[in-house]
Amino acid sequence: MAGEMEGGERERERREMKETMPQQWASSCGSQCTHKYAALTQIPWRVFCKKGCAADGDTWDECVSACDHICYKDPVLKDQQWSAYIDRSPGAANYSEECFHACVAGCGYKFEMPAKKVEEVHPNRPTKPPAAKRPSVKHDEPQAPTSDDMPCTSA
Repeated sequence: MAGEMEGGERERERREMKETMPQQWASSCGSQCTHKYAALTQIPWRVFCKKGCAADGDTWDECVSACDHICYKDPVLKDQQWSAYIDRSPGAANYSEECFHACVAGCGYKFEMPAKKVEEVHPNRPTKPPAAKRPSVKHDEPQAPTSDDMPCTSA
């Protein structure tokens, strides 16, 4: 009978341990990233958010700087711009910006920054100039095709 009681007690302890372990092991920063980027389509941003949680640096500014390096392509070899292609950051400008904001969100969770301050952070990169609008050419009257515009019918 004492053996049964010990077995039941061990089972109860095992069940309690199983229920509490995941919460103890999961960092609150990582959990917040998982919650913020929960959709399947947001998995890449969840990863970058968690990189913000795990970024080196003991201050908010150092963490944000790490996000800048994580999310934007830079040459891997000094003075060799072509080597930016082997950098593992997202690449496309809009992806890099999304990556940066997700990573900074992780930094915000890590350093318990207010959401408003996190949203105000911008990458330390020059912004792309807006695309120049091409002037549209308006024709007042339809023009007759010239001989250059006509297909040739000779063999």
